[in-house]
Amino acid sequence: MALTGLEIYKQLPKTNCKDCGFPTCLAFAMKMAAKQVSLDKCPHVTDEAKAALESASRPPIQLVTIGTEDNELKIGNETQLFRHEERFHRPAGVAVRISDTLDEAALAERAEKIGCLAFERVGTTIKVNLVAVDNESGDAAQFAKAAEVAAEKSGLACVLISAKADNLKAAAGALSGKRPLLYISDPAQAEAAAAVAKDEGCPLAVRGDDLDALAELTPKIAAAGVEEIVLDPGTRGLKPTLEALTKIRRLSLKSFRPLGYPAIAFATDPDPTMQVIEASTYIAKYGGVVVTDAADAWQMLPILTTRQDIYIDPQKPVAVEPKLYEVGEVGAESPVLVTTNFSLSYYSVEGEVEASRVPAYIISVDTEGTSVLTAWASDKFNAETITAAMKNAGLDEKAPHKKLVIPGLVAVLSAGIEDESGWSVLIGPKEASGLPSYLKNQWKP
Repeated sequence: MALTGLEIYKQLPKTNCKDCGFPTCLAFAMKMAAKQVSLDKCPHVTDEAKAALESASRPPIQLVTIGTEDNELKIGNETQLFRHEERFHRPAGVAVRISDTLDEAALAERAEKIGCLAFERVGTTIKVNLVAVDNESGDAAQFAKAAEVAAEKSGLACVLISAKADNLKAAAGALSGKRPLLYISDPAQAEAAAAVAKDEGCPLAVRGDDLDALAELTPKIAAAGVEEIVLDPGTRGLKPTLEALTKIRRLSLKSFRPLGYPAIAFATDPDPTMQVIEASTYIAKYGGVVVTDAADAWQMLPILTTRQDIYIDPQKPVAVEPKLYEVGEVGAESPVLVTTNFSLSYYSVEGEVEASRVPAYIISVDTEGTSVLTAWASDKFNAETITAAMKNAGLDEKAPHKKLVIPGLVAVLSAGIEDESGWSVLIGPKEASGLPSYLKNQWKP
């Protein structure tokens, strides 16, 4: 059973030193009881108290590390069932499957393609994390060779999938020091695979026929010396897998230790579009690693976009640095556009300016990461804040024409900006999509 806040408080120093970041020891204890902070945040707790609080200090979902260095992926350590209650912390790993039955050239080509699945969205690079090598051949040597080629050509960490513990051992040995996730698909081989995982220092994914079977299996794996475990409930198909992942998350957050581990899910629908929907659903609810056959850019972009959107902090807008940006080779006659520092607003404007091929300045006003209309409604995007941003950017020297283009939706600000800044204000299009036409046909310095 999880300890209450008062039970935890009794074991703390009770000095209210604030070194943990909370105003009192009681406040820290309450957060710890809610699984929102770990015991290591208290620098003064005694060894005796640490032992007494072990059940409370361990996160409800075990942290699992796959890969090393630049390819390191950490999953688990989640504390919430619903994202709006706080946030989800560790983005799911996306793995694209490769069969070891492919010849070496085809395997290398697919691995290189997987390694290139990366996109830039709202100023952030989103990409595939893992390549999943599937031992469909059943041959250990062929599996080990495929793992080597996939890791080298993709440049990614690996998930090694096999029904045989000996084959996992061969492939893990081929990737020694790279810490792949070992996945044993035959529950009867799980304990043998645990010995391999312990010897190789790798995390282990295990499959059960149902959640009861998994709950019986994980203590045996842990007793074999493997702490980093990933769970496969054994389901395939959208509805049963979604139900199983949700049950695992609910039970783990209720401190049911046998299921207190991140989960792996497989998107198996043969329809390419349904692959995308299935994989995206598992990312949203509650896959730690999602394995898919979707290797085309049109499939992967929505999957990675879903992950990016789900794992941002819902209480903190995504913002760019508020400053003057230059798009293209700007000069004295280049237009000056104004927008907010909300990422989606800024990158929408930047993308349309690039598409127009008209070099321009974009002044991003600090509105605490809110969009144009939201910032205007809350009086964060007004004549004073826009003029202050213009002065800080030194626009008088950069753009001697002294003409500012504002979004059409806030045309009401034009007179105030002119009074505050002394610049002429031009009313631009209401939507960023109208900028290419506006810059080509209407802008005159």
